[in-house]
Amino acid sequence: MDLYAHIVGWGMYAPETVVTNNDLAKIINTSDAWIRSRTGIRERHIANEKESTVTLATRAAKEALDRARIRPAAVDLVIVATFTPDYVLPSTASLVQNELGARHAGAFDVNAGCTGFIYALSMASAMIEAGHAEVVVVVGAETLSRVVDWQDRATCVLFGDGAGAVVLQAGEDPGGVLSTVLGSDGAGGNHLIIPGGGSRLPATPQTVADRQHFIKMNGPEVFKFATRVMGRAAKEAVEKGNVRLEDIDLFIPHQANARIIKSAAKYLKLNPDKVYQNLQKYGNTSSASIPIALCEAIAEGRVKDNDNLVLVGFGAGLTWGATVVKWGLPVPYQQRQWWYRALRSMHYRWAKIVAKIGWLLRVLESRMAHRLLRPLEYEPEPEPEAPDAPAVETIAPPEVPPGANGRASNGHASNGDAAKLPEPTIEQK
Repeated sequence: MDLYAHIVGWGMYAPETVVTNNDLAKIINTSDAWIRSRTGIRERHIANEKESTVTLATRAAKEALDRARIRPAAVDLVIVATFTPDYVLPSTASLVQNELGARHAGAFDVNAGCTGFIYALSMASAMIEAGHAEVVVVVGAETLSRVVDWQDRATCVLFGDGAGAVVLQAGEDPGGVLSTVLGSDGAGGNHLIIPGGGSRLPATPQTVADRQHFIKMNGPEVFKFATRVMGRAAKEAVEKGNVRLEDIDLFIPHQANARIIKSAAKYLKLNPDKVYQNLQKYGNTSSASIPIALCEAIAEGRVKDNDNLVLVGFGAGLTWGATVVKWGLPVPYQQRQWWYRALRSMHYRWAKIVAKIGWLLRVLESRMAHRLLRPLEYEPEPEPEAPDAPAVETIAPPEVPPGANGRASNGHASNGDAAKLPEPTIEQK
């Protein structure tokens, strides 16, 4: 029996704080006209001090599960694509899994730069098609404002914060994720990089002073790379999924640059009405850009039943990827009543309490096992006394008369006589 990975839920979250191009013009040497003409970006969302990649990802994942009408306890796997995790370890996905109350789910992160969501979607669909999972939550989430150098106008104007998520569920009906193409060219890794903070260049006062912990980008090289691979990757995925280019209903690319998107659409010979673009509102949100664009396209009525969607991205690595999705009729989303929202909120709070109790029980179990396995304390038994050794009869040596055997009574040889040895026996001969 063949299994297919269908998208049955979707959700997104963007921080409330919005920074416009004019706001940036107040702190760096730039202008709204300069940014728009080169990127197409008008504004971006920035996380506040209480928000992080985990909080953004959790908001998007909860909304996706709500739309899918799936309980967190039914989730088998959580995959988070990000290169701005809360910590080096534990993984962001593990923290999101805990926040969701998905107590039966495995979790791990994927770092493929801006292509991360395509990589994560590929892994999730493969797990479902192989029969190893039935429900998988895939999230792309970033807080790029924490790794952007706000003194570098070449990069700080490009990026924003946000998160997008989808829920994949196994189904027997053909459709869902039809094909995926992934690629990488590590030779260009230095064109888009955060040099400091890893094992190659650990954090030191000098790396901080040199601003090595911020994004460094060779803009012209990345632009040429993107215009070269985006169209080709999309075409290859379409061919692999047995779909014709003219049958593409909506093209959803990574939202990095309006000129790059236009170049890819021209390569694929797509009409503008088949290309979705929302970077003007969010900027480049890296691995979150494609799922955020998908959510907004659905909200605008741009995605319909049986549509062929092509999602394509490129990013640090350098990496690229594309996937073809046959959209099935999802569970229709309706605005939830207040009581339903309250019930859902109580469910997540209870899930956190259960997770905390479970952690305390594991700690208690570990301590009990440690005590039970501790070696028993006891007094060592006294060693048994050794039996008395049998008395040995002492035999006095015979007295030697004076002069016997050529020796005087004092044991010295007599003058003129050599000491005579006893004659050897036959055996000794």
